[in-house]
Amino acid sequence: MNAVAQHPIPTGAITRAITRADCQRLDEADTLAPCRERFALPAGVIYLDGNSLGAMPAAVPARMQRAIEQEWAVGLIRSWNDADWYPAPQRVGGQLARLVGAQPHEVIVADSTSVNLFKLLVAALRMRPGRTVILGEDGNFPTDAYIAGGVAELTGTRFQPVAADDVMAALDENVAVLTLTHVNYKSGQRYDMAAVTRRAHEVGALVIWDLAHTAGAMPCELNACEADFAVGCGYKYLNGGPGAPSFAFVAERHQAALRQPLTGWHGHARPFEFGQQYEPAPGVDRLLVGTAPQLGLISLEAALTAFDGVDMNALRAKSVALTELFIALADQELAGFGFGLATTRDADQRGSQVSLTHEQGYAIVQALIARGVIGDFRAPDILRFGFAALYLSHADVWDAVAALKDVMQHRVWARPEFMARKAVT
Repeated sequence: MNAVAQHPIPTGAITRAITRADCQRLDEADTLAPCRERFALPAGVIYLDGNSLGAMPAAVPARMQRAIEQEWAVGLIRSWNDADWYPAPQRVGGQLARLVGAQPHEVIVADSTSVNLFKLLVAALRMRPGRTVILGEDGNFPTDAYIAGGVAELTGTRFQPVAADDVMAALDENVAVLTLTHVNYKSGQRYDMAAVTRRAHEVGALVIWDLAHTAGAMPCELNACEADFAVGCGYKYLNGGPGAPSFAFVAERHQAALRQPLTGWHGHARPFEFGQQYEPAPGVDRLLVGTAPQLGLISLEAALTAFDGVDMNALRAKSVALTELFIALADQELAGFGFGLATTRDADQRGSQVSLTHEQGYAIVQALIARGVIGDFRAPDILRFGFAALYLSHADVWDAVAALKDVMQHRVWARPEFMARKAVT
């Protein structure tokens, strides 16, 4: 399972060309098509970057306006009680739990993904005294590796990243905790969560899953897979807004033993007694640290209503259809332009994204963005396209590939303004 394996776009004959009319017929049969109206999508834009920052759900502005103009401006500090601000981390976690296959009392929304990963890594190490290794994937998202390395330095353990194909073989009795991202951020390759978790448990290790590119994009069954811990991002496929707070999952069986290192007052059993000795709150609440970022929580809570009534298996089926269509159209339209495919063709091993490779990837993405087709670039050569099935159509996919073909045919990407690197890629 090489995270950045590259395969050429084939040049063989295609027996029947896919047309835009074919894509429109697929849209007519799409039972999730009405969900598009749940989002405030700008006209003239095909948004293929929901795996980095989700589109804004239409329910968010009015909810934020009420929070700012009434609950904050008028209610002031009374809103911690009167507007139910105080229990928002638990309430939003419970709302999110369905999307990741957890019970409501096993998920809490707080802090960032990096901070939650730090807390859970230290807690997991404390639950496995005498073991010396934090095992990870070489090629995982950098912050996961940075945090794991920092935790290892603080705790006198060793962070050992290995190739994705070697993870199972590297699991042994020295491993205290395995930390993996379920869907790779570059390639879209996904792990078999149940099989990896089972193998880790066979050697006595715990597992922390990063669901940044999973939650809101596909079904996830943490409890069915007997997962120990998980973290995830609120602003990608969950559409909570830029910098939306993260979530953390702790399986019920581990909650009583959990000892996390950031013992802040909101993680105390009775924070408003202001005692000087720390006593952890029962359950997953002990993962809280400081005062919750209410506006971020409120935005995420409103955004999650976009999933109301959505069958996650139906969402996954559409996601697979969109990514399959993109790959097929890349085969059909982009042969000869120097693209490679960095994403597996096996839908069972793929997340909700497709990544192409090209030596001019950055400039090509910038040229596409200028045409209203928004994806992103990941060094050194990855053009990354995310498919949020709630608001994308099959016709969007056809139009995006048509725009990409035009950019290549006319060498639009070679313009100086597209070659100049920006701070955020």
